[in-house]
Amino acid sequence: MASKNEERLYAMQWQSLYPSYVKKAERKSRTQEEVNQIISWLTGYQPEQFAGDNQQTVREFFEQAPQLHANRMLITGSVCGVKLAEITDPLMREIRYLDKLIDELAKGKSMDKILRRSE
Repeated sequence: MASKNEERLYAMQWQSLYPSYVKKAERKSRTQEEVNQIISWLTGYQPEQFAGDNQQTVREFFEQAPQLHANRMLITGSVCGVKLAEITDPLMREIRYLDKLIDELAKGKSMDKILRRSE
């Protein structure tokens, strides 16, 4: 069962969360296009489906994603001090995968590594 904070996050409008990802990336000299590429890779959405006037909640955004990428399971590590592997709520895990990818972008990782492409 989700906590009150988790339920609040799930009920948030996607359009109130998306700009924070872009701002985080831009503060570290990365681009909105890179953020869009990451979101598209993870969810299967095209940028025009999520970067415009999207009225979905965060829950709807992830639950209605066209194609969650199979390689998202390769995303490991921690977000906010919580190991991704220990997150039991499937929706929270998807959100944290995105958080982790944006963190990696902000830390300067290459897009190939972020998108788990083989060398």
